[in-house]
Order: sequence, then structure tokens, then C-alpha cells
Amino acid sequence: MYFTASSTFWTLFGKPFDGGKRMDHGSQQQHPAMIRLYEVQREVQSLGPQVCTFSGLKNEREYRRLERELTRLLLEVDQVDTEGRVDLQGARKRAAQEVEGLLRYLEENATHPSRLAIEELSREAQRLVEQGVVEPQRAGGTAEISDELVDAVQELILRLTQVKTGGSVPLRKARYRALTRLCAVQDVIEGRTRQQTLPLSEDTHVAVQRINQVMVQVSGARSQLVALLMGLSGRDSCAHLSRVLTELLVELDALDVSGNAAVRNYRKQVVEEINGLLKHLDLEGEGDDTRRYTALLQLQIIVQKGNTVCMCVYMLSGTSWLRNVMLYTSFSFFRYDLAQNDSIRQIEAVRGRVGQLRGEVLRHCGVGDLFRPKPELQSLLTHLDQVDTARNPCIREARRRAVLEVQAVITFLDLREALICRQPGSNEPPQHRAVWMVLGSLSDLQAQVLCFNGKRADKSYILLEELLTKQLLALDAVDPQGDEMTKVARKQAVKFAQNILSYLDMKTDEWEY
Repeated sequence: MYFTASSTFWTLFGKPFDGGKRMDHGSQQQHPAMIRLYEVQREVQSLGPQVCTFSGLKNEREYRRLERELTRLLLEVDQVDTEGRVDLQGARKRAAQEVEGLLRYLEENATHPSRLAIEELSREAQRLVEQGVVEPQRAGGTAEISDELVDAVQELILRLTQVKTGGSVPLRKARYRALTRLCAVQDVIEGRTRQQTLPLSEDTHVAVQRINQVMVQVSGARSQLVALLMGLSGRDSCAHLSRVLTELLVELDALDVSGNAAVRNYRKQVVEEINGLLKHLDLEGEGDDTRRYTALLQLQIIVQKGNTVCMCVYMLSGTSWLRNVMLYTSFSFFRYDLAQNDSIRQIEAVRGRVGQLRGEVLRHCGVGDLFRPKPELQSLLTHLDQVDTARNPCIREARRRAVLEVQAVITFLDLREALICRQPGSNEPPQHRAVWMVLGSLSDLQAQVLCFNGKRADKSYILLEELLTKQLLALDAVDPQGDEMTKVARKQAVKFAQNILSYLDMKTDEWEY
């Protein structure tokens, strides 16, 4: 995995500038052109990690700064006088390729369709939260968090998880930051929809009046926090709000509530509310790991040939900038790659076992036998239910998809068993028999869907989709003629066909963590 991430940048920037190592140093030592190229190399070394982890857009100040610096370096490289010497021209060309590679990488990630999709979803979330939370608070009222708002935020989170990044670190970083903030907003607004503790009467204790006042301030802080997380607050900062909430905690701690259990519990609940807000205030720097770049360990992987060292581990110092960038990107790749998450690994282990069982089931069906691993499949569902998602929408979606995979095999087994055990009577209504005939066809098609591992553009996908649609039309043509059993059977068959279509669609949507 390290080698894969590193090789991406090796091919991105082409053959790296070698500082003249392949030149004849006897004739090139201290040449002014080479000295200038060394100076450019040092500047590129400092800009490389910033470019390779930049996750913003072209209209951002940081993008313009990086673009301006790289353009300046490119012009300076172009102005280096090589005096017509081939070796100096080669060194200048390689230095220019490095800078051009960084410029190209910077622009491609800032204008990538997935990056623009992330930005559009973030703006949609901003509009939603501003209308539902921020504007009522600014108007002097209290924001009423509706179920529609909560559902809309959840829908945006799901759509963000479905944005494809192709393994790109900047795109993963942009999606990660957007998801982190939106999930924090979801947590805050869902906290407001829960039943809040009613204020105690001020006659209960002398400290109750101040605790009630703090509760009012906490309510306002919730809206401020939502505005901060969504980038809707131009004056406040996370650090300022954190100081305000911390001061409230100190003030609550100083209140003398001894001897009154009700007031102590009341204060405890307010403190928990404040702590619940504080945990989201470290998101201002979330996802920006560039500052910790020099603290990472470097893993240099070198192919062992002859007496060449195979693997060395160094601190990031004294090594070429390109290797540092490649290594930093490798670490960043893991930073935003949920495949390394323990919950995801549990889910993937379940999916691997489901794949094995699915293969066994289909193999036995091919020879006319029925393999029944339903108890194990049920235990896998139980295991998935116990996987900790940590409120991470990507992990939740991964678990949901794994559950659907298990359920697809279970429903396939249930229908096969029902078809085998079916014993139609001589007085069975024709319309009821027609429904069972469609169910038999659906069972065969589901077996093909379970085996399918292609893409939506494949002919086999198009064929399966057409055949399933035809079965739905066949069910629609069945006239129950007032028979209740036929109505129920047809309704279940329609739902079954729709579930197969949804499962086929899920298998081909190219979703990623």
C-alpha cells in the first residue's frame, strides 16, 4: 500500500530532478545555473507537501498563494541561463517538470468533479442550516428543530458518503472534512430535539437562578456552534466559543450545591450539555495534517538488487523532497482511508464470509441441491448489528450494505425453499398460480444477480434489468379477481422483484469508503 501511494507521485511528476547527480561534477561544480536550480529545489521541497494535501477550491486564498508561488518558480527556472550546454538544459528541464507537475496536480484536484460535488453538497447544507437554525436565532427567537430538518441533514450526509474520490488524498480529505462538520451539526441539532430537562424553580436553591441563566447561554451557544461548523459565522471563532463555554463550566463548578441532590443532578446535566458542545470545537483544524508533516516517520521502500539496502526507516530530514512528499502522501492516504478502520475491517470480514457462503449456496443450487447456512447468516447479521459505527456515516453505510448482502442470500434461500416445498392443489386459482410462476422466474434471476460482478454498462447488467422489469410487468398484469391470497402474494412478489433490482443497483454503484 505504501508503494502504491508513493508510485502515484513518482509517475505524476515524471523523472525527479536529481540536482545534477548524473552530470560531470568536474565541469559543473558551483556553476551559477546549478546553484539557482538548487535554490528552486529547496523552495519546491517546502511547497510539495502543501500542494499534495491541499483540498480546497480555485477561489480560495491558499490555492492562489500556492499557484502564485509555483508560477514564480516556473518562471525562474525558465530564466536560468544554460549557456547552450546540454547537461544544464537537462537539469533545467527536469526542474521545470517538477514544478509543472505540482501545478497540474493542484489544479486537477481543485477542479475535479467530485470536489465540486462535495462543495455543492456543503453549500446545500449551509442553506439548509441557515434557514432552519441560524436565521431564527439571529432574529432573536429560538430555532425549532423539526424532524424534516434532521432528515434532510441525514440525507445530505448519505449523499456525501457516495461521492467518489478514486483514492485521491485531497478529495478524501475534502469529503472527510465536510462529513465531519455535517455529522457534528447533526449531533448538535439532534441533541436539541431530545427532551431537555426543565429548569428548576429558583425557590429550590440559591444557585438555581445562575444555573438557569447558564442554560439560556448554552442554548445560544448551540446555534453559534452550528453556524461555526457550517462556515456561517464571520465574527466568532471556535476558540472564542470554547473559552466562553469553558468559563461557564468553571462558574458552574464553583457553585455551592451541597446538600441538595436535585440541584446537583440539574447542574450535572447542564455540564454534560456544555461538554457535548465542546467536543465539536476542535474541528477548526480537523483534516489539516500539514503542520505535523515533519513529525512523521519515513518509510523508504527500495527494490533490493545486489548490495542495495532493501528498506530503511528515517525521520523526515536530509532526504529528497520528492520522497518526503510521497511518504507524507502515504501517511495521509491512511489518515483518510477508512479501510484501515477496525469497524470497517469487521464489516469486510463478514462480507468475505458472506461471499463464501453465497458461492456455496449457488454451487449447490446448480446441481439441484439446497445448501442451508441460514443459522450462520443470522449470526453474521447479529455481528453486524454489534459493529460500532461511532456515528460515522461512511461506516454506517458500509454496515447497511453488508446487511443487504446477507439479507439477499437469506431471501434467496427462503424463496428456493418455498418453491421446493410448494404443493399446489387442483383447485388453486389460475391467477395465484401465475404469481408463483413469476416467483420461480425471479428466483432464477436472483441467482444471476447474486453472481453478477460487472458494471452498469455491461450487457449482462442491462439484460438482467430488462428481465426483472418484465417480471414486474407480468405481476402487474395478474388480475386477483377479488382473491385475497392472490393479492397478498402479488404484493409480496412485487416487493421481492423491487428488492432484487435495488440490490443489483447497489452492486454496481461503485461506492467507496
